[in-house]
Amino acid sequence: MIWLTWRQFRGSAAMTAAVLVVLTAVLALTGPDLAARYAAGIAGCTPDNTCNEFFDRFFDTYQIPFLALTLVVLILPALVGLFWGAPLITRELEAGTHLLVWNQSVTRARWLAVKLGLTGLAAIAAAGLCGLAVTWWSDPLDKSAVPEMAQMAPLVFSARGIAPIGYAAFAFVLGVTAGVLVRHTLLAMALTLVAFTAIQLAMPLLVRPHLMPPVTSTFELSRTNVNGLVPQGQQGGGMQLFLSTSAVPGHAGAWVLSSDLLDPSGRTVAGGDGASGPSSTIARSIPVSTTSGPCAPMGGLGTDTCTAEINRLGYRQQATYQPIERFWPIQWIETGIYTLLTLGLTWLCFWRVRRGLS
Repeated sequence: MIWLTWRQFRGSAAMTAAVLVVLTAVLALTGPDLAARYAAGIAGCTPDNTCNEFFDRFFDTYQIPFLALTLVVLILPALVGLFWGAPLITRELEAGTHLLVWNQSVTRARWLAVKLGLTGLAAIAAAGLCGLAVTWWSDPLDKSAVPEMAQMAPLVFSARGIAPIGYAAFAFVLGVTAGVLVRHTLLAMALTLVAFTAIQLAMPLLVRPHLMPPVTSTFELSRTNVNGLVPQGQQGGGMQLFLSTSAVPGHAGAWVLSSDLLDPSGRTVAGGDGASGPSSTIARSIPVSTTSGPCAPMGGLGTDTCTAEINRLGYRQQATYQPIERFWPIQWIETGIYTLLTLGLTWLCFWRVRRGLS
């Protein structure tokens, strides 16, 4: 049975292995140079705006391969579910070859176990190798990325660490389950794609933020969490402050779940008048004079002097976030959830094959 399953699967396995060998070799050859460039850049800057400028230049240089590799890891589990999982049983059912195997003293449970075990382990190994290799190679870029592309950002998080292993195992068994239930390859592939995409969207939006209790804190305003200051009106009637929704001071790489501006009394400041500002920001109106004082155009609007004045008046950022230190704990928890889902679908497959297939 193992030999027969391998004969059916060896073409896909060989092609996937070849692609992974090439990818791993390229990453192994370029990774040390990437790490060396990052270390040299850090050594040559100071922990102020000079380092920020280096981070921007460094990430921009490698942004295309960074995004491409992240995309590869993200779509690999879906491809496993579509092209390995969904056809695994349905092609046997459509051709009727499963009946021949069952009549050769091979039990249904053994038949399914060998198919799931051999192909499933290959899927897990492929996703694990790809995910961990990209995580290692991308480490310098993850450290220098803008907050929207940091390691804890939803899309990047899903392409790092051990999470792709859980995704691949789940997608594979999801495809097999769909095939067992509908008994038609194309329909099983469509159902697998829809279901896996829906779950992958629901996880970062609804589940992952609450896998560990998020932290809520208040922060003074600075260049980290203020993306711009713009005068409001023509008579010095205040300004628009563009508050970052993706960064908090002192917690680089944190995943910011919510961010807002508090006034001196601790109440949330309402939205601004709709003026546009930098991306990943919210606009808030502040009654600070722009005709005189630190925030006057000649006094330094948009500089640290004006920000210090706003802090002196008592305005603060309130943010709820998951710190970067929770990356690995959340990785393990999320992988555990997908493992439980995989085990549940595996049980359903065995129940269906033993009780409902003929």
